[in-house]
Amino acid sequence: MRQKPGQPGRAGRRHGEAGPDTASDETGGTLHEHPATGSAKSKAGTGGLLEKALTRQNLQTAWKRVKANKGAAGVDGLDIEQTAQVIRQSWPEIRQVLLTGCYRPSPVRKVMIPKPDGSQRELGIPTVLDRLIQQALLQVLHPLIDPTFSPHSHGFRPGRRAHDAVNAARKFVQSGKRVVVDVDLAKFFDRVNHDILIDRLKRRIDDAGVIRLVRAYLNAGIMDGGVVVDRHLGTPQGGPLSPLLANVLLDEVDKALEVRGYSFARYADDCNVYVGSQRAGERVMAYLRKLYTGLKLQINEAKSAVDSAFGRKFLGYALWEAKGSEVKCAVAYKALDNFKARIRQLTRRSGARSMAQVVQKLRPYLLGWKAYFGMAQTPKVWRELDEWLRHRLRAIQLKHWKRPRVIYRELMVLGASQDVAKQVAGNCHRWWRNSAMLLNCVLTIAYFDALGLPRLS
Repeated sequence: MRQKPGQPGRAGRRHGEAGPDTASDETGGTLHEHPATGSAKSKAGTGGLLEKALTRQNLQTAWKRVKANKGAAGVDGLDIEQTAQVIRQSWPEIRQVLLTGCYRPSPVRKVMIPKPDGSQRELGIPTVLDRLIQQALLQVLHPLIDPTFSPHSHGFRPGRRAHDAVNAARKFVQSGKRVVVDVDLAKFFDRVNHDILIDRLKRRIDDAGVIRLVRAYLNAGIMDGGVVVDRHLGTPQGGPLSPLLANVLLDEVDKALEVRGYSFARYADDCNVYVGSQRAGERVMAYLRKLYTGLKLQINEAKSAVDSAFGRKFLGYALWEAKGSEVKCAVAYKALDNFKARIRQLTRRSGARSMAQVVQKLRPYLLGWKAYFGMAQTPKVWRELDEWLRHRLRAIQLKHWKRPRVIYRELMVLGASQDVAKQVAGNCHRWWRNSAMLLNCVLTIAYFDALGLPRLS
């Protein structure tokens, strides 16, 4: 799936990302090919992958990861525990159907989630059983396929993260390549061509059983409002296999750029190419249009451009030039706006929550956001965000106290002088203006530290 900084905190192994080790057959013997799994003449020893994916050890590892990801139920309505009961009762039959190539995945459940810009992203949630099978496949396929990917690809890969892509971009700009070809694909996950994707997958593995099962997942359809809609395009975001399949398809573009010696960084479907001039950038953009057209993908012209590297954002970061021509990272303006919008949402001034409860609700988001944007080399911006956040919390506290008598009493309890308590209480309805200056002496930084509010600076 596309991992955006507009959702900070998202880190670690998500989306069913495979680990570095694959499990062996529980018998410890040679894996024998089932008639339905494909040719014994394998590419890089990939024959028998389906049997390998369905070993007890591999399935146990997959189940632990599915449980850890805590996903919602699919179209069958079965949660983790209910699915576990089904598996205990029916796994031998399910396994046999998988091996014979007769397994038919359930449609994914359509879920719309809001994006920071106000639009919505479509997710397709598979059933827990299908997530287990996909995760088991991923753990076998990932060690075979991932090493073949370009080193310029950073998304959904073990040991790589968005920070690596941003650092690569910064180094390219520092080297003098100050023009960026910023490419955004229009609804990438919804427009993946199944035939092209399967063809590229066949070039990497030779196991007909796995290919057939992957095709079945692509064609499973999506349930929207109780109606199953057939899908002939796209790989739904929400399944463990989708990120790997996305990289399989887009690696073709990566390799083409490598052959020409271009400096670039890609994270999922976000790709930035860095060049030395506007003219060179226009040539690269034309070349990328040709490459993506060959994959039947479409560039979002409204969000793509050839521009100064200092005028574009990449994965929520912007680049700026400090003294001595040193290129540094900053949080992009849009990411800052999204941060404040999310804080306002989490701290709505309605309801009877205590300040401690408000802070505890903020903590996960603040810690995740800080972890993601910790590369930003802008101390002043961090301090300003801290000040803005505490200012808002002070205003919320006054709103909770509401009445002058209550405000006066509570401030005195917190150690305020009579003069300060009287002045603040006397302007009780001017929440925002009244929550600065004098109130800072009472609801101090130490006060919020004691409540567990993380500092950004």
